[in-house]
Amino acid sequence: MIAAGAFFWYVNDYYQATVEAVEALQSDESITVTETDDTITFTPNGKDPEEGVIFYPGGKVEAEAYAPLLRSLAEADLLVVIAKMPFHLAVFDADAAEAIMEQEVSVQDWYLAGHSLGGVMASNFAADQTDEVAGLIFLAAYPSNDLTDAPFSALSIYGSEDEVLSRESYDKAQAKLPDDYTEIVLDGGNHGQFGDYGPQEGDGTASFSANQQQQQTVEAITAFIGNSHQQ
Repeated sequence: MIAAGAFFWYVNDYYQATVEAVEALQSDESITVTETDDTITFTPNGKDPEEGVIFYPGGKVEAEAYAPLLRSLAEADLLVVIAKMPFHLAVFDADAAEAIMEQEVSVQDWYLAGHSLGGVMASNFAADQTDEVAGLIFLAAYPSNDLTDAPFSALSIYGSEDEVLSRESYDKAQAKLPDDYTEIVLDGGNHGQFGDYGPQEGDGTASFSANQQQQQTVEAITAFIGNSHQQ
């Protein structure tokens, strides 16, 4: 009984999306936003994207908090889907991407992305389903499984002021990454500003806004996908 109560308290203590993040969930002339119990999908209007991104949120962060980042990514003519996680923890549904891929059959190339714990869990799915993944994108994250023989490329982005990411674990995980791997350090960025959920406990102080960090992230991801598509 005590253990169950402690678990309930733990999973209900999570970072919630800001007002700005919720506003990014509104459809307009450029992007249609569709939300279900399991996903949030950003579809560029008038387009039929053959490339898509499936995103796993960070641990104990509300999925909606990533709406500003991922809406901007969809504006680059990508289908972008956020996988909502049970209890806001991707560890409880690391295979969430599978159902999304089966539903969005028009997408030819899928890129998996995730923030923090979400990135770790996305990499676990990619390690098990290498033929289904065109690329892997880590935001302040690293793989737990060996990806050295993976046929896809990987991108890692983190902020220089990130004090949540374990650099020791991150550095050790470098040996598990694919040969085709790119690392980008956002000078002045931190851990929490990939999303819009307010300051994260233990994080460093960024030298620029969340919007600026997210725009730099979108530019890096779109360049990565463009380069991967040309290979």
